[in-house]
Amino acid sequence: MSAIRLTQYSHGAGCGCKIAPDVLDSILSRAGPGTSSSQLIVGNQGREDAAVYDLGDGRGMIATTDFFMPIVDDPFDFGRIAATNAISDVFAMGGSPVMALGILGWPLDKLGAEIAGDVVGGAQAVCRELGLALAGGHSIDAPEPIFGLAVNGLVDLEHLKLNKGARPGDLLYLTKPLGVGMLTTAEKQGRLEPGHQGLARRTMLETNRIGMALARIQGVHAMTDVTGFGLAGHLAEMCEASGVAARIDFRRLPRLAEAEAYRRQGAVPGGSGRNREALGKALPAMDEAHWQWLCDPQTSGGLLLSVHPSWEDDIERLGREYGLALESFGEVVTARGEARIEVRG
Repeated sequence: MSAIRLTQYSHGAGCGCKIAPDVLDSILSRAGPGTSSSQLIVGNQGREDAAVYDLGDGRGMIATTDFFMPIVDDPFDFGRIAATNAISDVFAMGGSPVMALGILGWPLDKLGAEIAGDVVGGAQAVCRELGLALAGGHSIDAPEPIFGLAVNGLVDLEHLKLNKGARPGDLLYLTKPLGVGMLTTAEKQGRLEPGHQGLARRTMLETNRIGMALARIQGVHAMTDVTGFGLAGHLAEMCEASGVAARIDFRRLPRLAEAEAYRRQGAVPGGSGRNREALGKALPAMDEAHWQWLCDPQTSGGLLLSVHPSWEDDIERLGREYGLALESFGEVVTARGEARIEVRG
């Protein structure tokens, strides 16, 4: 473990640094529409995980980028987590990642080049594990450390999954537990108990490669990954894109149980409040514990699925093959009014 504490050199951490959805909408509306192309299947409309370009042979090229400030103190782990998180966008669409480029902003007056090398080394380790090339990139001298990847992948268009397509009656699944934001905030505040060191890191380093197999299941109607907007933010996006609403059973929601004590101590990321505010009436009034869990920003979070109930056994069996105990935590319902998410339990 490095003596350097990377998290002390940035004002935010991980995907909690993301600009709130409502502010992002304002930015994009001012920028105006982008250049259209008949071969561009997915662009910047609909808040999809990545762009998709039709290659004309039944396949699509997926292109995405993701980068952020340190979420952990160890440089090598920071690189691994940033890479795992960026590559997840390809998996979330059912694609196979093939190539990545690094994005590095580094305060050379505060942190040595050798530390930046460890960050890039962590990303290279993940790329090697997943079989894609880290083929170069771009770097700048910056006031805060930033790292991420631009990733390209390939997908058979018949298996392409988007965050729209959810239908009333579908079951909702999440492949990773929530609570990463709370645990990393507790660590930054110096509250984390020794026995909980590494818990969030292990969760963030679990890849979402199951997405390639999930995409081949006909009953998976919609899929996205949960990151900085929290489960509520990404679920609301899925519901809005699909013209539906969601009903959640809070008791069945996958959560890192250890995070609850830190939440009660005040280890709530600043991004949680921004996420709650951005959702507005899409997330009805509820007690503090519920919205703080639902709005907790995730870094390298799990895949959110909307699945026809007749495919429930197939989803859970596939989960076991990948070492995941998948259980539905809610269902898709017909939209009524402005609220997109109803919470029970």
